[in-house]
Amino acid sequence: MKQRRGRNRGARGFTLIEVMIVILIVLALGGLVAYNLLGTKEKADDDLVKIDMNTLKQALKNFRFTHNRYPTDEEGLRVLWDKEAAIDEDVQKKWTKLTEAPMAKDRYGNEWGYRQKSEHTEDEDAYDLWSYGRDKTEGTDDDIVSWDKDAESGGTSGDSSGSTGTTGG
Repeated sequence: MKQRRGRNRGARGFTLIEVMIVILIVLALGGLVAYNLLGTKEKADDDLVKIDMNTLKQALKNFRFTHNRYPTDEEGLRVLWDKEAAIDEDVQKKWTKLTEAPMAKDRYGNEWGYRQKSEHTEDEDAYDLWSYGRDKTEGTDDDIVSWDKDAESGGTSGDSSGSTGTTGG
């Protein structure tokens, strides 16, 4: 019988402190992974908005090629997918759908900003296209725009402004 007691003592489990240390280590590692993934998701969302903007820019170029002008401010981007938005009869006659699906809002739920005549370049034949970004506020660092924000402010840094680095046209 004495031998049995000896075996039970050798096969003891983890103490409460050991279990708590393991849980803390797992939580710390989980926190690091979550922190790193959040930044990745934000960058991915920004990249998707830039892809959508490039789709709209290509549709605007196709509109210009067909109609010899960009959509008016009144027509807006809606004319790219909705014939009823065209205010000119000639446009309605030659109209073709230029985006597969309506793209009235960016991936953050903001209406796309569009202006037929650019206010950010000397080029008479350029438009402005923008998204207010994640914070939904105009003029902040997370805005994604079709013009070069660095050239406008006189800066020389790369593409750190969230700009797509091109002007419309």
